[in-house]
Amino acid sequence: MSWIRTIPFDEATGKLRRLYERVTGPGNNVDNIMMAHSLRPHSMEGHMGLYKNVLHHSGNSLPKWFLEVLGVWVSALNGCAYCVEHHFLGLQRLLGDAGSGDAIRAAIEARAPDEAPLEPAQIAAMAYARKLTLSPAEMVEADVTALREAGFDDGQILEINQVTAYFSYANRTVLGLGCSTVGDDLGLSPGNSDDPDDWGHR
Repeated sequence: MSWIRTIPFDEATGKLRRLYERVTGPGNNVDNIMMAHSLRPHSMEGHMGLYKNVLHHSGNSLPKWFLEVLGVWVSALNGCAYCVEHHFLGLQRLLGDAGSGDAIRAAIEARAPDEAPLEPAQIAAMAYARKLTLSPAEMVEADVTALREAGFDDGQILEINQVTAYFSYANRTVLGLGCSTVGDDLGLSPGNSDDPDDWGHR
């Protein structure tokens, strides 16, 4: 559901139908964030390509569960409950430790990532993501240097940057169009990280 007209799966034809078939979850469910693109299928295609490559690609070296932590963190900072709920459940599934996941979420909600059961380098990544999300024009080279000194290589710094940037895009898509979680199967995500073209949610 959103504030603009959307085309449900059963009414989709042509390119939109083909994209829906690639992105569906169980029962042909299409997440509302994707359905919000239905009047412009090319923008859905761009969104899913970016999402899959930034968050669900085997070329990343940071753990996927931690990339989800960054996504939940950025979404919380942006006030996007839709993405927090979706990606927290994904985080929990990937982490496989409900207690640690709940503690991470509590630290996020308290805006106190240093209280999360995370490594110092991961907390440094969250500090970078907070500044980039809330004060992007204030970023300086020292912010990247701090990540390098925390132990990240430059490719991993790029991963942190791209996940942070992607979630601000996704949050603004959701918040600007009034997407709700009504009808969504929460926590599903593309599972085949070795195939960038496999968008199926499971």
